[in-house]
Amino acid sequence: MLAYKCAWYGKRLVVVKPNYTSQICSHCGYHSGPKPLQIHEWTCQSCGTHHDRDINAAVNILHYGLKAIG
Repeated sequence: MLAYKCAWYGKRLVVVKPNYTSQICSHCGYHSGPKPLQIHEWTCQSCGTHHDRDINAAVNILHYGLKAIG
């Protein structure tokens, strides 16, 4: 459905694997490892940036998508 809608409106669909996007710091790229689902916020051990788990994953997915299109 998304591919159809993108074609209809002349847009490009970029598919990004969401694997580990909530575990990787969107600021420095440090991979902090798996966390229990009840952990909603965390602080990067490498750069000290505080993250909301869902927002961090969304930012990482955006970065991967932008990198894929060049």
